[in-house]
Amino acid sequence: MLLDARKSEDQAKLKGGEDAVAWVKADQCIGCDQCTLVCDDNAIELYDAPLASPILNIEVNRKAEILRDSCTGCQLCVLACPTDAILMIDR
Repeated sequence: MLLDARKSEDQAKLKGGEDAVAWVKADQCIGCDQCTLVCDDNAIELYDAPLASPILNIEVNRKAEILRDSCTGCQLCVLACPTDAILMIDR
C-alpha cells in the first residue's frame, strides 16, 4: 500500500506534454523493448550497443533511443520502463 502511494506521488511529479521529451539513461537500459511497445508515436528505436562486461557472452545488447522530433511527451515509456531508465526532460 505504501509503495503504491509513493509510486503515485512520483508519477504526479513527472514532466510531460509538448514542453518535455523522454531521455534514456543508457547505463540503466536493459533493452527489454517495453518502451517501444507502449509508444504510440514510434518515437523510440532500439540499437545495438557493445556490452559493458566482456565476461558475459551475449550476441546482441540493445539500448533504447528516443527520437526527439517524434516524441510527444506522453510519459508512457517512463511508466513502462522496469529499470527507471527513461526520464522526462525539458525539450
